[in-house]
This record gives sequence, C-alpha cells and structure tokens, in this order.
Amino acid sequence: MAGFGGVSAVSKSLQRVLDMAFTGRQPIPGATTKAVLVRTQDFDLSQHSLIQPPALSLLLYRVDFDKTMRASWSARGAEEGRSYLPLNLHYLLTAWATNAEHEHRILGRTLQILENVSVLSGPLLDPSGQWQPDEGVQLVLEDVSTDDLMRTFEALTTDFRLSLPYLARVVVVAGPDDTPPTDTLSVVTGTRL
Repeated sequence: MAGFGGVSAVSKSLQRVLDMAFTGRQPIPGATTKAVLVRTQDFDLSQHSLIQPPALSLLLYRVDFDKTMRASWSARGAEEGRSYLPLNLHYLLTAWATNAEHEHRILGRTLQILENVSVLSGPLLDPSGQWQPDEGVQLVLEDVSTDDLMRTFEALTTDFRLSLPYLARVVVVAGPDDTPPTDTLSVVTGTRL
C-alpha cells in the first residue's frame, strides 16, 4: 500500500504518462503540449502561471474515501494493527490553447491516452508513493453533471473551460508499519504517526 506520498505520486504518475504520450504524438502539429500539475491559484492567467498554452492542466480538486472499500480495509487494519485508507482522487483535466480546435485536439489525445492506459501500475507509478509490487490505480472518466462542473468553475478564478473529469481509484494510503515511533509527537501522544 502507498505511504503518505501516494496522493502526490498518483498526480506525478498521471503527469508523466501524459507527457510521455504527448512527446510520442503531439496533439497539435508543430507545437509542444505539456501536462502540468496545478493548484486553483494557477487558473488565474493574469499572474505568472504554470499554465503556458498549449497545455493540459491537471487539477486535483477533491479527495475522498472509497465508500465501497472502506469497511474491508478497516477490517484488515484491525487484524494487522495498522490503518488503511482507500481513497478516490478526482481530477479536472483542462485544455489550454490559442483556439477551440487546438483545445479539442488536446482533449481528444488525452482521452485516447488515458483509455489506452486505464491502470497505473508497476513502472507507471511514481516510486515516491512507496507502492507494493502488485498495486495499481484505475483511471476512469468520471460521470460529473454539467451543473456540478459549472459549480466547480464558479469557485475558481477563471471562466468555464472545456475539461475532462477523471477519477483515480483506489489509492490505499497505509499507516506506518511496526517501526518504533521516532518523533516527539509520537512519544507524547503514544501513537505512531
């Protein structure tokens, strides 16, 4: 199971897979499209932004626990004396280009790549996640209503942009193993963090 770096590792893995595939076949002839991990602040292009068109931004906009897997992982954790938290990571993949056709090409190429990959596993997973050899993270196009998508953009500092909602599931973040606590907080509280 992934360590606490699992969430970041999934994001980096997704970015790397998209960049490698874009390098092999660019969505816009004569231009280099890059995948970029962003925060909500980066959607404000009036300031210096990480988003330099043509680009595909990857915004992790929600993290929640997997309701169907929570009970079984809790049972395993109770047996082993270790916590396991199964997570779903919700991404908004947004195309940035100088015209609508180019944005559509970026999104079309992105869909093609992610439907072809569909599972991040083995060498596709960034090692910073401390993955087990048999772990994988499924990538699926998420069913998000237009109203929910519009509400998401209302919270951002930019107007609505054509985007793909993707779900990365199930990322299991494991608590520390049986190594003795080493930090002061652990000693004070009597728990391993």
